[in-house]
Amino acid sequence: MTRPAEAQHGVLVLSCQDAAGIVHAVSGLLVDERCTIVESHQFDSLTSGMFYMRVEFRHVDGVPLDFARLCAAFEPVAQRFGMRWRMADAAERQRVLVMVSQYAHCLHDLLFRNSVGELNLDVVAVVSNHPDLAGIADFYGVPFHHIPVTRETKPEAEAALLDIVRKEQVQLVILARYMQILSNGLCEALEGRAINIHHSMLPSFKGARPYHQAHARGVKFIGATAHYVTADLDEGPIIEQEMIRVDHSLGPEQLAARGREAETRALARAVRWHTENRVVIQGGRTVVFE
Repeated sequence: MTRPAEAQHGVLVLSCQDAAGIVHAVSGLLVDERCTIVESHQFDSLTSGMFYMRVEFRHVDGVPLDFARLCAAFEPVAQRFGMRWRMADAAERQRVLVMVSQYAHCLHDLLFRNSVGELNLDVVAVVSNHPDLAGIADFYGVPFHHIPVTRETKPEAEAALLDIVRKEQVQLVILARYMQILSNGLCEALEGRAINIHHSMLPSFKGARPYHQAHARGVKFIGATAHYVTADLDEGPIIEQEMIRVDHSLGPEQLAARGREAETRALARAVRWHTENRVVIQGGRTVVFE
């Protein structure tokens, strides 16, 4: 028999209006199904009246979990409290597609972290509007798709992207410095399953050479924001932000280097938390159980 320490773990994430008895109902159901809780986080929002919970659990005897049975058993509890919920194998490798243009740092960082086990991703494709980074994808054994984008060909390019998403059964799309604005239709098609990264000096320094603009203004902090993609450009629900203090001694290129460092850190954490089912989207913001 598998030892409990090596047993399969399940994860349950839920949100609903706060009410008495939620924790008791969840834990009681798991007890009835001979499961024990190994990690639990909860948050009661005093401003919205919402309750959020993430529970990781295993079978008391260490046997494999029957998720179909567990989901069916949990459905009456979910209906009683009006929950939005999901249940999954905690070790499940999500199928991921990475989009990139010509900046390599976020792509390389994600693929490296995944190769050493820091992330638990099944990266099924890299898609780019430029051919430059095909070598990085090839080094990590990931199929590379060059889909050029112009104003005239954008609808066809996005249709080709969605075709890959469907064929590869992609669960998460990561915009790892993909320097194209997605159409409203594509944003809606990927709602809740696309993460973007950008420098956090927006909207102050828009457009080209933002770090040169920041240097000219003598900024004291730079950073990066990882968020879900929505039709409102760079304004989707924020998952993670990274900030780095800087001073007058740094030139524009040094600021840009620090910015790349912040981008890789924030994006990696956001991707890990999403794929570990630690993020709940609630309107324009998120609850993250780190």
